Amino acid sequence: METTEQIRNAVRRHYSQIAENNQVGNACGCRPSAVGGSCCSDKPVSYEEISMKVGYSLADFQQVPDGANMGLECGNPQAIASLKEGETVLDLGSGGGFDAFLAARQVGKSGKVIGVDMTPEMITLARENARKGQFTQVEFRLGEIEHLPVADQSVDVIISNCVINLSPEKQQVFHEAFRVLKKGGRLAISDVVATSVIPEHVLSDLELYSACVSGASTVSDLEAMLQKAGFSNIRIKPKDESRSFIKDWTSGENLSQYILSATIEAVR
Repeated sequence: METTEQIRNAVRRHYSQIAENNQVGNACGCRPSAVGGSCCSDKPVSYEEISMKVGYSLADFQQVPDGANMGLECGNPQAIASLKEGETVLDLGSGGGFDAFLAARQVGKSGKVIGVDMTPEMITLARENARKGQFTQVEFRLGEIEHLPVADQSVDVIISNCVINLSPEKQQVFHEAFRVLKKGGRLAISDVVATSVIPEHVLSDLELYSACVSGASTVSDLEAMLQKAGFSNIRIKPKDESRSFIKDWTSGENLSQYILSATIEAVR
């Protein structure tokens, strides 16, 4: 059984490679390849095509700099976040900045968006994207979502997209989320959840862990973790329609037997 640090380092390496090869693509699970198919399929696919399948629109792509959308999503947290002008938003695992920039459009110049990612290469990419897009109200910070570089009770909304499943310390992630949210602040998360027992060979595969599969928790486990952290009004809704894209995440095995995309909402 891999240790917490082994899992974390494997995930960091995986997403470092994605950031370094953003125009090539070499990751299964959450991401297509930009060179004529996914890593598991010969079918031509683009980042926009993947993102539209999980709930984004063509207008969304037009609002962000080229290179911000890396096809890493399993849902669209913007659809449930109900962001308002002037709010402060925290994006956990912000990657190239796609969701952070969309959030910035909604909170406006009077708002603020903070992206946190543990991969230096992603932070560098996101900061360059922010410069290109002139997103002056967006800031990207290097850090782990289990130990957020964010002040207590300073955030109105936390968004995240297919990232918390990657953490080997999910309870700590939710404790940190509760710490940085203001009273009445809210979670608006898209992630994967386990809907049946995940086979041992999948659980022990670090590549599948990094590809947003093996680290999925059940709805009941997530509810328990959120309650323990102090959250209320918890709503977790698996999306049966996500089977249509999860089945393409790897060849030889239909992962939609074990996991689905879900929306996760809660209030501090």
